[in-house]
Order: sequence, then structure tokens, then C-alpha cells
Amino acid sequence: MTDDESNPLPRGRNQRGLWIALLAIAVVAFAGWRSWESWQSRRAQAQAQASEAEQQLAALQERVETLRRDLRAQTQRLQDASASNRILRDEVLGLGQRGALLEESVARLSDPSRHGAQALRLDEAEMLLAQAAQRLEIAGDVDGARRAYALAAGTLDGIDDHRLLNLKQVLAQERAAIDALGPAPQAALAAQLEAFAAQIPRLPRRPADQDAQPRPAWQRLLAPLVDVRPSRDETIIAPPQRAAGEAALQIELSLARAALERGDRAGFQAALDRIDAWLPRLWPDSPPLRQGREQLKTLRAEPLRPDLPVLGSTLQQLRQLRSAGLQLRVPPAVVSPDAPDPEVEP
Repeated sequence: MTDDESNPLPRGRNQRGLWIALLAIAVVAFAGWRSWESWQSRRAQAQAQASEAEQQLAALQERVETLRRDLRAQTQRLQDASASNRILRDEVLGLGQRGALLEESVARLSDPSRHGAQALRLDEAEMLLAQAAQRLEIAGDVDGARRAYALAAGTLDGIDDHRLLNLKQVLAQERAAIDALGPAPQAALAAQLEAFAAQIPRLPRRPADQDAQPRPAWQRLLAPLVDVRPSRDETIIAPPQRAAGEAALQIELSLARAALERGDRAGFQAALDRIDAWLPRLWPDSPPLRQGREQLKTLRAEPLRPDLPVLGSTLQQLRQLRSAGLQLRVPPAVVSPDAPDPEVEP
């Protein structure tokens, strides 16, 4: 009899232990597998929830940013509307103020007790006197200033007030001083300059003593070929140089006319000096040349603007009277005899 046959119980016990151990291992493996699968499921669910939460947060942030942009746009629209309303309100207020001023001006003009026509005459006289002064100072327009002074005198003559007597006398003196000027200084100087420019081509090109003295026969024979001149004579005789000098002289004359037109005394005198320097280089010494240079000296010394000490005195006195509160009395024919003597502020 063998050992296996003699000991059957221990072998069965070993097999049962083995099966129990295998079963336990299987149960543990199944439990681990289920735990790992559950953990993976929970992890995937958590990741899905986190991703969904991130998407919701991004959408929420985008919506908040959209709401902020809309809010800024609405705020800008409100500010623009407020500015437009403020501008419209200012314009309405300005229109109201202008309407009130117009009503006040119309009421002042239509009210005979204030006698607004005389105040308007004073305004017109002041404007005419200012225009006359500007014409003389800026453009040297003596004729225009005379007309403006004549209109101002006619305007002041329509105001019957003894307090304007001194003003009218000063205006008469100023008009007499302007009438004594004759033509405008610029016009007279322009005429003299044109007369001088017209005499230039007629200046003799040979010295006067050379034409007066008889020349020797050999000089008369060689005259078509050779022109004999003293060495001290600096007159330009070469045709190209002479043509260039005459062109330069015409340019200087144009510059003198332009300076005279704009009232530039320094430029006018400088142009005349350059003209005077060109004359002895283009023409020899002769009485007409000396006379022309004397004319240039006379033109250089003449003023371009009228020098009147009384110029603007009428305008200054009128402004002083108005700033001192000059009031024009209403003529007696305008109001009734029982009414008091009103006064008007112009």
C-alpha cells in the first residue's frame, strides 16, 4: 500500500486550501478591478465636469465682456446726448439773448424819448472817421480819406447839440489840413518816378565836351572803327554789358515802384540808391544826367505817407466824449412841453 493511499485526507485538505486561495485571489482581483474601474469613471466624470465648468466660465466671461462693451457704448451715447442737449440749450439761450437784445434795440430806436437816431449818427460818424484814418495810414488813400471825412461831417451836421461844437470845429480843421495836401504823396512820387524813367532813354551817350570840341581828322577817319575815350571814363560801352546794365536798371525801377506801392520807405530809398549807382556806369557825365540824379535825391527825401499832426484828433475826441458818458438831448419838437427833458446815452 502506497503513501498516497494511506494518507487521503491531507491531500484533499491541500486541494481545498488551494481552491480557497485561488478564489480569494480572484475575489481580490475582481474587487481591485471594480475599484480601478470606478476610480477611472469618477476621474473621467470629474474631468468632464471640470471641462464643462471651464466652458461655462469662458462663456460667462465672454458675456460679461459683451455686457461691459454694451455698457460703455451706452455710456458714450448718454454722454453724446448730454453734450448735444447742452449745446442745444446754449444755442436756445443764445437765441433768447439775441432776441432780447433785438427787442431792446428796436424798443430803443422806436422810443422817441431816447432819440436813438442821433446815437446811430454818432456810431456812423465814428466808423467813418476810423475808416478815414485807416485809409491814410495803411494805403495812403488821400482821396478816400477826404470822402470819408466829408461823410462824417455831414453826419455830425445832422446832430443838433451844442456840446458837439468843438468836435465839429476840430473836424473842419482836419479836413482843411487834408485838403491842403493836394494829391496823395504816393501818387505824386509815382508820377515823378515815371517821368524820370521816361527821360532815361534820352540821356546822351557821349560826353558834352567831346561833341562840342572839333575832333582831329584821324579820329574822324577812325570813328567808324575805333572810339577813343579818356581812361578815367568808366562808362560801359560793350553792347552785351550795356544790355545787361540797362536790364538791371529796369529791374531796379520795378523794385522802386513796388516799394512805393506798398509804402516801404527803406526799400524805396535802397532801390533809388541802386538806380543812382547804375546811371554813371551806363551814361557819361552830362547836364541831363546830373539833373536826373538830382531828381533821384529829391524823390529819396520825399515822405511816402502824409505827416499830419492833427490826423485822428477828431476820432480821438469823439471817443473821449463817448467814454465820458456823452448824452444827446432830445429836440423839443419830439416830446410834449410838459414832459421833462430826457437824455439819451448813445
